[in-house]
Amino acid sequence: MTLQYALLNDTSWQSQAQWQTPDTPFMSFAFWQILTDTGAIGEQAGWLPIFILVHRVADYADSTDSVTDSVTDSVADTALQPVAVMPVFIKGHHRGEFVFDHSWAEAYARYGIDYYPRLVTSVPYTPITGQRFWLAAGEHLNDDILKTAIAGVDDVAQQVGASSWHGLFVTPELASIATTSMPTEIDIELAIAAQESGVESTPIEMPILERQGCQFLWQNKNLSQDSRPFADFDGFLATLRAKKRKTIRAERRKVAEQGISCQRKCGNDITNEDWQAFYHCYVMTYAIRGQKPYLTLDFFMALADSLPEHIMLAQAMDADGEIIASSLFLYDKADSKNATLYGRYWGALGEYDSLHFELCYYQGLEFAIEQGLKSFDPGTQGEHKLVRGFIPTTTHSLHRIYDPRFVPAIGDFCARDREHMAQYRQQAFEALPFNADNMPDFDINH
Repeated sequence: MTLQYALLNDTSWQSQAQWQTPDTPFMSFAFWQILTDTGAIGEQAGWLPIFILVHRVADYADSTDSVTDSVTDSVADTALQPVAVMPVFIKGHHRGEFVFDHSWAEAYARYGIDYYPRLVTSVPYTPITGQRFWLAAGEHLNDDILKTAIAGVDDVAQQVGASSWHGLFVTPELASIATTSMPTEIDIELAIAAQESGVESTPIEMPILERQGCQFLWQNKNLSQDSRPFADFDGFLATLRAKKRKTIRAERRKVAEQGISCQRKCGNDITNEDWQAFYHCYVMTYAIRGQKPYLTLDFFMALADSLPEHIMLAQAMDADGEIIASSLFLYDKADSKNATLYGRYWGALGEYDSLHFELCYYQGLEFAIEQGLKSFDPGTQGEHKLVRGFIPTTTHSLHRIYDPRFVPAIGDFCARDREHMAQYRQQAFEALPFNADNMPDFDINH
């Protein structure tokens, strides 16, 4: 059996196999269909998708079946067995990615070389670590699947003249496979000489470079009680140092003292009026920065229709009962492997003391505890999450640069960036607010 790839510009592959349930709602077919139907991805959005289908090709050399029309048809039906699919977007910008390579684009521009288009594998507008392959039932990600998919990426890059490929917020597993099974160095002088002579260097010779970042994730486990999940919010507070407990309680009081009350709604309990109010708040987040929002009201309404079992909306109301702020979360089912709450979109109609902390963090923490979820990913960036019990965690991205002249400098950038981020995570870890008996062990690779 050998693996081959095919390049598809539609989702017809979805009906060709039984596919495993993805590790987050963001890789569900429903989520991607919503992105497509509402124009969040597509040519107009600057996110033009290509799907790289990896399939297994059967070897019939030892087959003893008589060749009849019916057998031939049967063989044809089973010759290409879908194994995995990886999405790739052709992009002419960096919007909605959250792993920034603007300095690389500027370096290309200084030399008069086009950095665009570039190729990106990610969940658009979603800085959440997770799978970047859809896997058929019974399949496991391995280096053969990755190498075949990357050959497909190289093919796309050659066809459209892409400068590079970027795999964003990939799992540690995928990062490990990529950095151990793919080249990490090339003979630069030989590759440049081949390029200058007009002979294209083989794409597979280009290395895959790894960058690392840091996000802050909360873990639902009390280390002083054999890592049991917290029974309630006060149980979580008890694991923090006294000063930090006092700060969080003071922040929650400030919200109440402003005459603000909060509530949570899930799934089908969220009304059309709630969505209208949420979107008004969401748009304000961008308006104050002079930007347009990435997503439309139609996107969120479609999300409510297709994935209600994964949606929680936290709302803040003033003394008159009017909604003044909203925060939207997605979450896994409690019995799933990593059962996580994902904080995604927030907005407020004005400035309110400590309301962001309440609606985006404390309401989420309470919900995660109530639902028995294992962790809470509140979104990218923000050291203010650290002092509220969110633990520094490594994120991974992969990068493949096709012009060998830029590989040494970008490779050095990635190496130095990894060292810097490792130091940053250690310093952040030392600032965690937990009591001594609830401090998790620091792992430089986690």
